[in-house]
Amino acid sequence: MLAVVVYHCHARLEGTSIHYASLWGWAGVNLFFVLSGFLITSILIESRNKPHYFRNFYARRALRIWPVYFLLLAVCYSVPEWFLGDTLAHQMHWKTLVAYALFVQNLRHTALPGTLGPTWSLAIEEQYYFVWAPIVRFAKAPRLSWLLPGILLAMLAISPLIRILHPHWLNGTHTAIHLDGIALGSLLSLGLHRLQISRRFWLWTGLTAAVAGFWAAATIAGGTSFLDSALALAFAGVVLAAIAGTGSRNPFAVVLRRGPLPFYGKISYGMYMTHILVFVYFGNFDARLDDKYHIGIAGNLAIVALRLVASTAVATALWYGFESQILKLKRYFKNA
Repeated sequence: MLAVVVYHCHARLEGTSIHYASLWGWAGVNLFFVLSGFLITSILIESRNKPHYFRNFYARRALRIWPVYFLLLAVCYSVPEWFLGDTLAHQMHWKTLVAYALFVQNLRHTALPGTLGPTWSLAIEEQYYFVWAPIVRFAKAPRLSWLLPGILLAMLAISPLIRILHPHWLNGTHTAIHLDGIALGSLLSLGLHRLQISRRFWLWTGLTAAVAGFWAAATIAGGTSFLDSALALAFAGVVLAAIAGTGSRNPFAVVLRRGPLPFYGKISYGMYMTHILVFVYFGNFDARLDDKYHIGIAGNLAIVALRLVASTAVATALWYGFESQILKLKRYFKNA
């Protein structure tokens, strides 16, 4: 999430030592997909033999995702010329509203307004929840144990193939070309649930996958249709190493348990969804600084720092004052 926020500041980081790294910040979405695939598949596997499987899963997902999403839409539509860069009449077209309501905006060829740009990945997540939960429930019979890994391996193979073929109906946010991370995260969950393997083996497997994935992304896969696949492998390795290292006292585990990372993990969804809105809100201030003072690198760094502080403040307030209060309702949808 922080990587994505910094990526959206990359124009302000030109001339600094972190500019090149910031250009890779978009890859944070790939990590998001891997984590989501792992967490959701784990939840589904652990609850598929319990009562109210569908009711509890979809209700809990709705409580987690919908409030911030629809709040963002409400704020953007309240001042459309500012936050959507368009007239209300144009943005109220029925196809646009239906797309937002059904979480299929990523499938349209119409570009999303900047403030709603992050919702393309959220739409993929929602489509995944909708389709994957019934499949996991259906495949619980022993004779169908091959079905889940078979589907996930097919997703891994098909996604880069579609990117290579690049059919005319494809756009850059289409679900079909962003399945690598979700598939690998889900495969990781299946492996941990089904295979009785030592923690040390999983740790070294994760570290090896991470190194191989990042090496491939920086070399042979860079600039190709397999870049997302390489990044998915790298992030799946990182997630696996983090899980296998849980409870140990190595530096990697300490970083994950303490300091700012756990806090940002808590507010990450709200920050991801609202950070561009915050940037737009301060846009006039940024422009005035540029026009009046020609601020240079130091001024650009100050603006980036202001954006990070403001985005963190908004996401923190959103979490404690809104999200966490709504999430208390999850207690009504616990698996028995």
